[in-house]
Amino acid sequence: MKKIITFLVLSSFSAFLMAQKHNVSKQYVAPGDPLVEKKLAEWQDLKFGLFMHWGTYSQWGVVESWSICPEDEGWTQRRGPYGATYNGYKTAYENLQTTFNPVKFNPEKWVQAAKDAGMKYVIFTTKHHDGFCMFDTKETDYKITSAKTPFSTNPRSNVTKEVFNAFRKENFMIGAYFSKPDWHTENYWWPYFPPKDRNVNYDPKKHPERWQKFKDFTYNQIGELMTGYGKVDILWLDGGWVRPKSSIDTTVEWQRGIQYDQDIDMPKIAAMGRQKQPGLIVVDRTVSGQYENYTTPEQEVPEVPLDHPWESCITMGNSWSYVPGDHYKSVQQIVQLLVKIVSRGGNLLMNIGPGPDGDWDPVVYERLKGISAWIKINGEGIYNSKSVAPYSTGNVFYTKAKNDNAIYAFMLSDQEKVTLPATVSVKAPKPKKIILLGSKQSLKWKQQSDEIVISIPTTLQQNTGLTEAACFKLAY
Repeated sequence: MKKIITFLVLSSFSAFLMAQKHNVSKQYVAPGDPLVEKKLAEWQDLKFGLFMHWGTYSQWGVVESWSICPEDEGWTQRRGPYGATYNGYKTAYENLQTTFNPVKFNPEKWVQAAKDAGMKYVIFTTKHHDGFCMFDTKETDYKITSAKTPFSTNPRSNVTKEVFNAFRKENFMIGAYFSKPDWHTENYWWPYFPPKDRNVNYDPKKHPERWQKFKDFTYNQIGELMTGYGKVDILWLDGGWVRPKSSIDTTVEWQRGIQYDQDIDMPKIAAMGRQKQPGLIVVDRTVSGQYENYTTPEQEVPEVPLDHPWESCITMGNSWSYVPGDHYKSVQQIVQLLVKIVSRGGNLLMNIGPGPDGDWDPVVYERLKGISAWIKINGEGIYNSKSVAPYSTGNVFYTKAKNDNAIYAFMLSDQEKVTLPATVSVKAPKPKKIILLGSKQSLKWKQQSDEIVISIPTTLQQNTGLTEAACFKLAY
């Protein structure tokens, strides 16, 4: 009976504040397919994923794809010896295919580091907007397995297959990033017209045969990824300007620049994907509706929980793709990002850009090693958890075990080494027991109004042995 009363107190406390603070989306549409909903629930429990942007652009250390986009934005600037003219630059950029030879490519090394750091799923760029394919497509020769590409002679040249296989062996969920726009194919940027911006450079309604060829090209490439690359769990579609005109949100600045209807028939693509990969999660980014099974806030953490599945995609460095000497976030910053995102009910998809040699920067491995040390102590408060009101109070962030038998209160440290005050106050119902993860000392506490005040022994305050964030487990 005590268990039932405790559960009711916990649930009502949570529901009261949840109703007040949840960011409710009127546009999210649940998948409806029981297999998709089951996989989506499994994905939500994973909490921490690896994103990788990788392509020929890593040789120049420039932003992925965008420097060939004829828009005047900070991230589209052309620099270097070919930057004076657009056509000269694009020719040189596409010629990078002939020198791309990442001989240090070893996905097992990545898997081990990512797994140790607590990552549970991977999203890999099979094709970015520039159209260069990191898989053995039959639809174009602009690919890593082309005879034009030096790495094609390597037995592991079908990079996407190698990445998927290596991560799948360690029970990662597998996600295929795929760009809907393709700035290389003549059926998106038709050579008859110069490209004007990121969008298709002709009116699909005036040239329906050409647009149909592009739709077929896209459908066929996604079909290849869904057929010949083992079990795929997530189809992560980027390039949200390729969308039905009726779905444009005019309150979003970049969407106001979409002039044409760029409908690629998502119902047909999703049906094919799920026929080949039952339960496939489809993420048609920024195109609200039944094919955006979870949302993807970019480089940000929502202040309050969202009422639907979501992940924040955030770079470990400053850039999505490899840049020599990039500034990487500290272990403390990454751990605290993870805690904040999970406390809001989301997942963290952390991006790492492999270099032109096929490996990560040594600093990346150092960061992952530090995260690994933290996650081994505190992971139980991260995985298989859900958000619980009040989500955060000051520098304390909360999660709740899925089975409701514990609340975890993460106290973020303002420095790498965690030092604790004499008392720590958390907002939670009365527990049966409180422990500090990573410590064997029992903790005393008392209830004051709606707070639990935890007493920290003097011997523990300066010598926790913890870093980045301390986690108190309140058992019920």
